[in-house]
Amino acid sequence: MNIFYYLKSCSTCIRIIKTLNLPEDVALREIKSNPITESELEKLKDLAGSFEALFSKRAQLYKSQGLKDKKLTEVDFKTYILKHYTFLKRPVLVYNGNIFIGNTSKTVDAAKVYIHLNE
Repeated sequence: MNIFYYLKSCSTCIRIIKTLNLPEDVALREIKSNPITESELEKLKDLAGSFEALFSKRAQLYKSQGLKDKKLTEVDFKTYILKHYTFLKRPVLVYNGNIFIGNTSKTVDAAKVYIHLNE
C-alpha cells in the first residue's frame, strides 16, 4: 500500500504534500488523529532498516524528557514512537515498496523523482 504519514498541524508536511503532487493511490495518514500501529511501525522499520531511522531527535519531547542524554536502543526508539506521534520523523512516504523519511530537500526531491518515474 502506498501511504503518506504526516501531521496536519505541520506546515512543512502540508507543503511537501503539495510539492510531491501525490498520485491518487497514495493514502494520506494523519498520525495524531490516527496513530501508527505496532504492525505498521514494524513494516516501516523493515523498509528503513531500523527504528532509529524513523525516530525524530528534533521532537520537543526528546529534549524535554532528557532522552538526548540517554543511550537509546532499538526497543526504546520503537517504544517512544508508539507512545507519542511526535517521535515519528515526518513525513514518511511509502511508495511502491520504497520509503522516504523526513523533510530534507534531498529526501523530498528523491521522492518526487521516484514517484513521477513510477506513475
